[in-house]
Amino acid sequence: MVLLVPGFLYILVNRMGASNEYVKLPIYGEKQLAGTVSRKMGREIKDTLYHQVPVIQFTDMDGKQISFIDNDTTVSVVHLFYTKDKSFSRTMINRLNKVATNLKRNHKVRFYSISADPASDTPEVLQAYTKGYRPDEKRWFFLTNPSVDILQFAREQLLLDAMKDPQDSSKIIIGSSYILLDSHRRIRGFYDLNLNTELERLEDEVKLQLVEEYRNTPMKVQKKD
Repeated sequence: MVLLVPGFLYILVNRMGASNEYVKLPIYGEKQLAGTVSRKMGREIKDTLYHQVPVIQFTDMDGKQISFIDNDTTVSVVHLFYTKDKSFSRTMINRLNKVATNLKRNHKVRFYSISADPASDTPEVLQAYTKGYRPDEKRWFFLTNPSVDILQFAREQLLLDAMKDPQDSSKIIIGSSYILLDSHRRIRGFYDLNLNTELERLEDEVKLQLVEEYRNTPMKVQKKD
């Protein structure tokens, strides 16, 4: 696990040089006190409730029902697209394909491309759109659900820009960012497609989040007979 992560990301030496601390990504969205207290290193710490993306049902390009996201052991990269957009959306898919290809050996990472135009993007349309990408090899899901207000879901839950183009109702304005979700469905990062360094940062921070997940997983101890 550690070998997957650049050393400068794995351990952060604080400014005073007095101690080593594991780097943690920020948690985005609204937060509030839970009203409970936990003890850590002999100190009482007030528990915090963070924004969590709710589980929602989608249909993938094979017509299968997918629960987004009900797996509490993986980290996920998510973004919006729609197939009628021949430029921006295709660029987002092509660039994410590079990241998904680089990380396909890690079975703890999932990729989700969610259609912002589910009325048009049927499973059959998604099948044709994804030819050549081999998404199954990369745990990459192309999702649609015409019964859900995806634009509202994107704005309120994924914290991504999403709206009908006021100048042309046949077009949709979507944010240029990929987001990173941890195993608790909390948003841990935004990565802007328009910045050249963001794909590398996305890969690095996926690996960094995997380290946090690994450290937070209780170790199983086998009893000897």
